[in-house]
Amino acid sequence: MARSLLFNLLFYVTTTLFVVLGSPLLFAPRSWAMAALAVHARFELWLLKVIIGLKVEVRGKEKLPEGACLVASKHQSAWETFALIPLFRDPALLMKRELFWIPFHGWFSKKFEMIPVDRDKGPAALRRMLREAKTRVEDEREIIIFPEGTRRPPGAPPDYKTGVILLYEALHIPCVPVALNSGLFWPRRSLVRHAGTVVVEFLDPIPPGLPKGEFMSRLTAAIETASDRLLAEARPKESASMQGVNL
Repeated sequence: MARSLLFNLLFYVTTTLFVVLGSPLLFAPRSWAMAALAVHARFELWLLKVIIGLKVEVRGKEKLPEGACLVASKHQSAWETFALIPLFRDPALLMKRELFWIPFHGWFSKKFEMIPVDRDKGPAALRRMLREAKTRVEDEREIIIFPEGTRRPPGAPPDYKTGVILLYEALHIPCVPVALNSGLFWPRRSLVRHAGTVVVEFLDPIPPGLPKGEFMSRLTAAIETASDRLLAEARPKESASMQGVNL
């Protein structure tokens, strides 16, 4: 617990320093700000490794297309909201619009040209989101969405929303499913962080143009099957690690 508290303290302190000291980047080219965002993520991952003993393994990254693509990732933890950033060339995340109202955080989100999402705001808000996403595709960026909309505990039944279907149909680009097991090591609604290895696995791209029912079936099956496999693979190691801590 002491290591977790130390990491959490350093995480928030260093994140605040990155944001405040990096504020001149609000007036610099976007590419500079995106580079700083990746540096921040790598630094926090280094802190996790040094303090907690939590490492990262990436599988299948070669499956990412060279150009624009839609990335649909499992969402189990706050970990992936920053840790996935360095894995991409130029990612654009879908984010709740309320987050854009937070000083510094929102200013930088606009600078990064992330995509705001108005939940439950009707067709006009959806059209606005799709226009923004299409602009990012024209810039050859990866569009990252968490199709369940919010964090789900490891092993929880899937709850995929229709937003990913709207993007898939509108953007006409490949969709890359992403499985992970981060929730085992960075549980939601908990201050505790666990040692181990978070595995992020890029799966076979789903080509554009499929009927929406087939697309959603393929996406759900790919992410859930791989995520369940990663959980089963990690749990014996996690149990052994926890037993070692308790000795």
